[in-house]
Amino acid sequence: MDNIRVLAEGLRFPEGPAFDAHGNLWCVEQEGEGLFCRYKDGKTKRIQTGGRPNALVCNMGDLWFCDSGQNAIRRLDINTEAIETVISHVSGQPLNMPNDLTFDSHNNLIVTCPGPPDVGQQGYVVVYSAKGSVEIIADGLLYPNGLAFYPDSQTLLIAETHQQRIWSGYWDIEGLSWETIRVWATVIDAPVGASVPGPDGMTPGPDGNLYVAVFGAGIIRVFSADGAFVRDISLPGQNPSNCIYDPSGKLGLIVTETEKGQLLSIV
Repeated sequence: MDNIRVLAEGLRFPEGPAFDAHGNLWCVEQEGEGLFCRYKDGKTKRIQTGGRPNALVCNMGDLWFCDSGQNAIRRLDINTEAIETVISHVSGQPLNMPNDLTFDSHNNLIVTCPGPPDVGQQGYVVVYSAKGSVEIIADGLLYPNGLAFYPDSQTLLIAETHQQRIWSGYWDIEGLSWETIRVWATVIDAPVGASVPGPDGMTPGPDGNLYVAVFGAGIIRVFSADGAFVRDISLPGQNPSNCIYDPSGKLGLIVTETEKGQLLSIV
């Protein structure tokens, strides 16, 4: 039996949980137009950003977040709380509603850009290199969403929400290309489309399994390294958007749940 604890509630569409270098827990509030922080002592604060912030990741002391409202990747300096736009275009066009992001081991940033959640709408994935270039590395996906390096730094997984599946491919860290792509797992048995449950954010666990937030199904679905189903973790709300493990181990699996506006800890 999983022990679920509510760390924060009343959040306005929380997404993208992330821990900073000091062990404080952050997430975005898409409909609150800002970032939310829960300090290690339990105190909280909000930082207004405007736009529609989405997933969040901490890198080199800064918080990087997708902004699907401003079609940009933005960065917050935790110390000064100054915010700057880092990326706004690819191939001369605005980013198409960026959704989730992750860094590889060479500090290249990979971002999913699904566009609007309409049936049949195709999105793409871009890489922002450590040298400053921006290129599309995959396209033609129906709502590319969560992404993770798993089970190693050379294997990149990307969730295709509206097809209820996760793709796997070799990540060429020098050439910045995603290769030998295959369907790694079908996440849920449901009709194809935008109004049915599908995989959202995901994270590797300390047990070697992959934890996938299934938006619309009220579960975290757990897979082994070869894409086999392991078990489900049932949640109090139907719309988990993302998850991450506490690197300290104290809070276990952190889940952002949008139906009830909660930040959950599962141990």
